[in-house]
Amino acid sequence: MQARRLPARHGFLWVIASLRLFRANPPLLTAMTMAYLFVIIAINLLPLIGPFLVPLALPALIVVLANGCRAIERGGAMAASALGHGIQQHRVQLVRLGGLHLLGSILILAAGTIVEGGQVSLIDAPASADDERLAAMGRLMIVALPVITAFWFAPLLAAWDDVPPLKSVFFSFVASWRNWRAFAIYGLTIAVFAVAMPGLLLIAAGAISPTLLNVLSVALKMVLIFVMAPILMASVYVSYQDVFHGTTETVASE
Repeated sequence: MQARRLPARHGFLWVIASLRLFRANPPLLTAMTMAYLFVIIAINLLPLIGPFLVPLALPALIVVLANGCRAIERGGAMAASALGHGIQQHRVQLVRLGGLHLLGSILILAAGTIVEGGQVSLIDAPASADDERLAAMGRLMIVALPVITAFWFAPLLAAWDDVPPLKSVFFSFVASWRNWRAFAIYGLTIAVFAVAMPGLLLIAAGAISPTLLNVLSVALKMVLIFVMAPILMASVYVSYQDVFHGTTETVASE
């Protein structure tokens, strides 16, 4: 597989193209995203084995979402066969890829434990430790970055391009780092729209009225869940198409 080296501005184009996909069929993309999150949460709640099954299931679930995005982009009728494209034929490769993902998750946990001195919990920290919690989350993201890049494109490479699991992880890693500038702009764009702008709106609302702050807080949470989350899910498909097939500029300019 040949991964294109893209200009930094493509990271912004990925978000725009993902937004266009969302606007093409908001109910479907939102429903698929909610179903994806529900399945992940349901699997994770299984006693003992849940956290180990989640990484195994992620590649197939990502392929299902990408199939839905491709169907929306093509404007065709949605069918179960369309959502399952590439999964049945490459189920063994996807399971093996899930095993590699599980191994990567264990390595992240081990590395995070070392970095944090034996404590990686970001949930049970006291409210007064918000700054430290954010710092710990940032450190964990840095530790996880190599694994995230290694699996960003890997499920679609395995299911759609018949790339073996190890090679798909390698190609995904190389493609991601070849396009680190585009990913940096992509991350910055997401941070502006999902963190900075909502934060500024909440600060302004709090200065005007506590009631307005509460109402706006609920509204922004709904937007993040039902709009921003589907856009983020679509961006995996959009970035794959752009890096390996060169279609994002066309989608973003339509």
